[in-house]
Amino acid sequence: MAAEPRIIAERYRVDELIGHGGMAKVYRGYDLTLGRDVAIKILDPELARDTAFRTRFRLEAQAASRMSHPSIVRVFDAGDPGSADGATSADSEPYIIMELVHGRLLKDIIAAGPVSVEDAVRYIDGILEALDYSHRAGVVHRDIKPGNVMVTDRGQVKVMDFGIARAVSDSSSTVAETTQILGTAAYFSPEQAKGEPVDARADLYSTGVVLYELLTGRQPFRGDSPVAVAYQHVSEAPVPPTEVKEDAPKTLDPIVLRALAKDPYQRYPDAASFRLALDSAVTGKAPTKKQLGALTSELYGPSPRQAQETARSLRQLSSDTTMTRTQSGPPVAWIWAGVALLAVLLISVLLWVIMMPRGEQIPTSSRIVPDLVDVSSERAQADLLDLDLQSEIIYEADADVAEDNVIRTDPEAGQSVKVGETITLYVSSGAETVEVPKLVGLSQTAAKDALTKAGLELGTVTPRSDAESAADTVLEASAEEGTEVAPKTVINLVVASGRVTLPDVTGWTLDAATAKLGELGLNAIQTESPDCPATTPATVASMSSAPGDVPVHSDVELRYCTGE
Repeated sequence: MAAEPRIIAERYRVDELIGHGGMAKVYRGYDLTLGRDVAIKILDPELARDTAFRTRFRLEAQAASRMSHPSIVRVFDAGDPGSADGATSADSEPYIIMELVHGRLLKDIIAAGPVSVEDAVRYIDGILEALDYSHRAGVVHRDIKPGNVMVTDRGQVKVMDFGIARAVSDSSSTVAETTQILGTAAYFSPEQAKGEPVDARADLYSTGVVLYELLTGRQPFRGDSPVAVAYQHVSEAPVPPTEVKEDAPKTLDPIVLRALAKDPYQRYPDAASFRLALDSAVTGKAPTKKQLGALTSELYGPSPRQAQETARSLRQLSSDTTMTRTQSGPPVAWIWAGVALLAVLLISVLLWVIMMPRGEQIPTSSRIVPDLVDVSSERAQADLLDLDLQSEIIYEADADVAEDNVIRTDPEAGQSVKVGETITLYVSSGAETVEVPKLVGLSQTAAKDALTKAGLELGTVTPRSDAESAADTVLEASAEEGTEVAPKTVINLVVASGRVTLPDVTGWTLDAATAKLGELGLNAIQTESPDCPATTPATVASMSSAPGDVPVHSDVELRYCTGE
């Protein structure tokens, strides 16, 4: 007898396993409410035991669900069944309901063999397009790698797992723990490897690693352990792709080297700049060896090889105890004199520190409010939570701050507050809007008054013939009734001209001419004319009005012959 299917949240049916990674398993699923296929990602039970992770996971999942872009795998829903009671059973792990994408992981495409330059550029452009959107929304991915990029059957690039990396990394105290959860350090930025705060430029570094791998078939840094790889990210310079694979395009060498700069400020400032540089490089001229050397020197020192040799020598000196000195040391007297001088300096500094007046220190029970202006509300809530502070959101209209970003805080940034205190976040609801009033059916004068009263402006007025409407009646407006628009938006109107175009129906049958005039909203008056011989069927001999524009609903006499 078949086992009962697992149902999550009384809505999502869990079907077969379709993938797994270091922190989650992915199942094919079905949304019983909306009747659609979905992908269900269920987080590792070890992560589910961390209360702090559960909270961050919920906030990050909310942030990811707000993003809707063709290059991002859509997050439909997320839940944490065990958050309420602290349970850690098989049915209590946090889960994410995502768009089910039919395609292949980029890591599988790379593993299958060489990737053409055109495809490599297209894949990276798709990743950068997704990052450009997410970064403007205030969401940093933190784990860009081929295993988090899907390529659909139609060739569309889709990036997944937005927000999860932050929840994981914030719950891990060391680089080794974070690496174990995220699976690999091969795509870490130097600042991630050092455990420093990261921003959008960390994603650009990781994208540069993916581009390097697409062009050469391997990552720029490899080692026997994640720590060894992290060390190389921090201290060693990458070899240009063309030195690893000769047929790689030289025009892309500067792009890769710039993206892999150790200093975030030497990388591309944003994803849009990276995309523009990549596009220009594809159609541009290859740099000379001198130009590439100058760029390498600017970013990494004299040359990549020299930087590698220096790092290798430092490691050898720190671990090799068999090496002997080849030069004699300084005289013993000089050594003791140096030690004495150093001791005097240390004692002087110690006395200065002890005697200096004490500055105002922050007690452990207090926190400093961070600067959260223009940060997304979800990110601001998470940052406050990291400081053991609560948050409350108040929405305000603001045309200068992006929707859902923080306008200001109360207390302001830099103020000292107690642990657990609530910080009010004033969040932008976007620019102030007004509702378009009812316009269709009103007279032009009444419509103008309604627009003025609503704080809107009348634009162009276009006349149109309409058989059913009186002159100056509004037929259409450029914005529908009830639409929210910015104040002082110009609304264009189409109004009835009160006239219709009368065609020449002379020679038409009387019945056809009468029907035509009826369609135009005119009154056809059939008049006998005994001065001309009758025809069968009766035809229009003349009209009382000449062809052209005539008032709507006016009378038009149709004369037809009845004589012998």
